[in-house]
Amino acid sequence: MNRVDIGDVKLGEDFILIAGPCVIEDTDITYQTAFSLHQITTRLKIPFIFKSSYDKANRSSIGSFRGPGLAEGLKILSEIKKDLSIPITTDLHCREDIEPVAEVADLIQIPAFLCRQTDLIIESAKMRPINIKKGQFLSPYDMKYVVQKAESVDGRLLITERGTSFGYNNLIVDFRAFPIMKAFGWPVIFDATHSVAYPGGAKSGGDRDFVPYLVKAAIACGANGLFMEVHPEPEKALSDGSNMARLSEIEGILQEAKKIYLALRS
Repeated sequence: MNRVDIGDVKLGEDFILIAGPCVIEDTDITYQTAFSLHQITTRLKIPFIFKSSYDKANRSSIGSFRGPGLAEGLKILSEIKKDLSIPITTDLHCREDIEPVAEVADLIQIPAFLCRQTDLIIESAKMRPINIKKGQFLSPYDMKYVVQKAESVDGRLLITERGTSFGYNNLIVDFRAFPIMKAFGWPVIFDATHSVAYPGGAKSGGDRDFVPYLVKAAIACGANGLFMEVHPEPEKALSDGSNMARLSEIEGILQEAKKIYLALRS
């Protein structure tokens, strides 16, 4: 498997965590979540990349909260990166954002709905390692063609599984996806929180109670790390509150996941 180095994080070798609030709500919540996650992962010796979005352009409703925007959002992420000395990632939705995002982000995230956008993938992969989320409308086999787009410019990448559409307003995780996509030669991450979402309607729902169970199954099936959107008070979150993991429960989830990961490696 190809290893992807992001700062001191060695993806494909270490069990890693990518986590943070779904969207930047304000400076305080974003910073405090990053600080707490950094403390937890330091205690557990788990390499950590902080994630939060400056703009959620794929909201269901025109009235949904999207975030502070490019300039203010990148400013907040840059300050967190510098103050805590941690790598950061964020998602982007248009080619115009690639250059300013690459100046701040150590890893660029390609959203699931945009995973087939050829120019977005190629131009992003030229600038930074990229994390491509598998579209909920794609089979894991079809991600081979997405991977080839990044590889065409010698890009370095991760693939993230985030569930597959299962009828209306529901997702299901096919755990065969992990060995299938790992065969493409790149680390595979499990998005544990979007996988429990109930997409659709003016505001997507979800059930975070299933997160710990899916995490353990994904690690047992070969996931190289976890992606989780995390909030101190998910009930008050401005985006994806029903499926975001509660900050106070993260340490226990990670402890169990790391035990499984190490047991498989031994």
